[in-house]
Amino acid sequence: MNMISRNYRSTPQFSALTSSKVLGPFENPSFDFGGRQEKHVANISADPVILFNNYKRSRQYTISNTRILHAQLLRKGVLFYNTFIARCLLDCYCKCTAMEYALNLFDKIPSGDVVSWNMIISGYNQQARFLESWDFFCRMRSSSCEHDDVTYGSILSACTALQAPILGMLVYSVAMKNGFFSSGHVRSGIIDLLAKNYMFEDALRVFKDVPQEHNVVCWNAVISAAVANGENQAALAYFQQMCHGALMPNSFTFSSVVTACTAVRDLQKGKAVHGWIVKCNSEDIFVGTSLIDLYAKCSDMDGAMKIFMRMPSCNVVSWTAIISGFAQKGDVISAMQIFREMRDSGEEINEYTLTSMLTACSKSSLTTAATQIHGWIIKFGFESYPSVVAALIIVYSKDGDIDSSESLFKEMESFRNSSSWDSMISAFAKNNKFRRAIEVYRIMLREGLSPDMFSMSSVLSVVDTLDLGIQVHSQVIKSGLIHDVSVCSSLFTMYSKCGSLHESYEIFKRLDVKDNLAWASMISGFSEHGHQEEAVQLFIEMLSMGYELDQMTINAILTAIGLLSWARQGKEIHAIILRLGFGGDTIVGSSLVTMYSKCCLLILAKQVFDSLPQRDAITSASLISGYTKNGQIEEAVSLFQEMLKTDFSIDSFSVSPVLGAVTLMNRLDIGMQLHSYVTKLGLDRDASVGSSLVSMYSKCGSIDDCINAFDQITTPDLVGWTAMIMGYARHGKGDNALRMFEHMKTTDITPDPVTFVAVLSACSHNGLVEEGYSLFNSMVNDYGIEPNNRHYACMVDLLGRAGKLKEAERFISDMPFKPNAFVWGTLLAACRVHGDIELGNFAARKVVESEPGDSGAYISLSNIFAGMGQWEDVVNIREFMKGAGARKEPGWSIF
Repeated sequence: MNMISRNYRSTPQFSALTSSKVLGPFENPSFDFGGRQEKHVANISADPVILFNNYKRSRQYTISNTRILHAQLLRKGVLFYNTFIARCLLDCYCKCTAMEYALNLFDKIPSGDVVSWNMIISGYNQQARFLESWDFFCRMRSSSCEHDDVTYGSILSACTALQAPILGMLVYSVAMKNGFFSSGHVRSGIIDLLAKNYMFEDALRVFKDVPQEHNVVCWNAVISAAVANGENQAALAYFQQMCHGALMPNSFTFSSVVTACTAVRDLQKGKAVHGWIVKCNSEDIFVGTSLIDLYAKCSDMDGAMKIFMRMPSCNVVSWTAIISGFAQKGDVISAMQIFREMRDSGEEINEYTLTSMLTACSKSSLTTAATQIHGWIIKFGFESYPSVVAALIIVYSKDGDIDSSESLFKEMESFRNSSSWDSMISAFAKNNKFRRAIEVYRIMLREGLSPDMFSMSSVLSVVDTLDLGIQVHSQVIKSGLIHDVSVCSSLFTMYSKCGSLHESYEIFKRLDVKDNLAWASMISGFSEHGHQEEAVQLFIEMLSMGYELDQMTINAILTAIGLLSWARQGKEIHAIILRLGFGGDTIVGSSLVTMYSKCCLLILAKQVFDSLPQRDAITSASLISGYTKNGQIEEAVSLFQEMLKTDFSIDSFSVSPVLGAVTLMNRLDIGMQLHSYVTKLGLDRDASVGSSLVSMYSKCGSIDDCINAFDQITTPDLVGWTAMIMGYARHGKGDNALRMFEHMKTTDITPDPVTFVAVLSACSHNGLVEEGYSLFNSMVNDYGIEPNNRHYACMVDLLGRAGKLKEAERFISDMPFKPNAFVWGTLLAACRVHGDIELGNFAARKVVESEPGDSGAYISLSNIFAGMGQWEDVVNIREFMKGAGARKEPGWSIF
């Protein structure tokens, strides 16, 4: 450009442009072409470079004024024989997005050189008219004009935008053929093209073809490509290689590298890169924003705020990054404060800012603040942004206001996107509206929308029947999400939940890439369905394959170890936890406390509890639960009293196990005091606390208080409904129990095996034989629940109480698996009531075969003989009992 400007400074034809008459149409005083600053204009306009540069910087740089300048140049006759002037005017049209005028001017230029061709291609690219850019390149290929590296770089950018890797590779081949193999424009262009079309390995091969020691552009391209393809560790490795050479990174390099550090949550490396940025003085607004995002997502909000406060100017992305950081930490107060400062500064607020604020509100359950933001959203016209409305749906659903969520969803019918459907399905799922979640999913399919990974995962989380699960599995395959890790994790978790562990494990094994969530889900699936040893084997396999442990996998394996009561293996896992540095983690500590409690090692559980640097309500609740389950009721209540004396916030997790302890103590007085306390805190409406209150009053014999406690629950869950049904059954109110069961089914809550134990018990206590058979068959046919020994025992008890002993015996003989001592003992108890010695003798032998040391069978049979006056048989039973080693525990009384 300097050479061109030197050549044209002495061009006589251009002297005509110094006349104020030529420049007359422009009226801006700072660039006055109207005659008022005629002398000043004459001085600067002798150089065409100065003229056009000043024009581009002026406020009058528009299509209309460019046309006026074009007309004046035509009138003076200097345009078509002065290539430089024509090229500058062409560039003006392109920069003004007037491509039609630019193309007309280009066609009238006698001989368009490569620079002019490149201007047109770049102009089309800037307006995202990439097909026209490609067509113009093809026209250029047909002409006699030579291409340069700028040409190839620009058209490769167009191919990238068009997602046309084949065309791009053809262009690259032509560029290589014409000798541009070492051009940074060309090589960075093809690297970007390949990377954005998921051909990262090919991009690496292009990068390695020629040494890159002196080409920052190509280094930047490959680092950016690695980040875009999720190869963040590779991006950091390439950055280190670049730094070891003679090249100095620039702001584009740093932005990509900081993004890689953020993706892998490596704050230590991020701080090292930050040092490089300071050393190179490259902390511009984009790099600064990337650094804020790094520190915020690594939970170092102090570091993020220092960078934010030090930045000379911030854009909307910077403000949003800092708000998002506070939102992720749940610090809604700080997020709100930053949001107010952003509004006061006059900075533009976009939908990402608003969704970050709504995320903060949802994490802290601050519906009031969310409602205020909702009003601001309506006032400034953001209610038509799908992402904003989707965030509002989540906020309201988190507070249990599912009606508001559904109203918002209905109002956005004309502009719904995938995130809208995801949010609504998730909202129904989290509020136990499983049928509504499935219904919305089906409507989504009927409208021709393909579910994405989020909606599919949400749907799979609520599927609890195998038939429906298989249908959704088919949709997963059809939608091409079968290889997505999160969807497959939800898929095999669904099969685990439905009891199909074989299918679950087969899907898990077929996963090409397994993340820690997948391993943790499969380990939990084995553990929760009675296959704890398989869970441990899977955990060992995970370790042998070199996967790093995290909170999820540690908690999953500790659950399995606790259920197995493997104290030694639990201590080994504890040692691994300490070595990995998770010893101070409250969540892991809570799992350790629970594991040691289930292994009856309460001293170790208490030691872990005392060693935690921070003890929260969840950890305390774990130890309270451990004390309760191991019969140390006084210790459980004492620990809860200690919690009350501290600053711990009492929540449902800490109250529920204490209520369980009180229930075991049968201390209704303490239970009523606790009820008053939780009512004061507003926790009596919580599903878990309410369910514990229902169970306590039920077992303490106060059915009216049981009903009142249930009525206080805002949204009863399955446990609460089951507890209420069991309460009615225990108090002989079978009809009420069945009505409650029917009412539960209308609330989209699906009964589980425990619920059917409750309703079958209600039928048994009230002699409802026909209803019992109907429910037993419904359990299998309608809900796919395979009956276990407890369900069969309930049916045997029902038939036995009705005096149908022979029918009960046939029912047992038809069982698909071997009945245990509990089932035979139930029949034996019925025989004792009805005095059936023969069948009672048979049932007693079956009990003894199953559990030889069970004294109950001997005692029941002895009582049958005693009731019939057959004392000789009573003596024989007692002698036989002694010979078998069975011992009757002596009775005792508190009086």
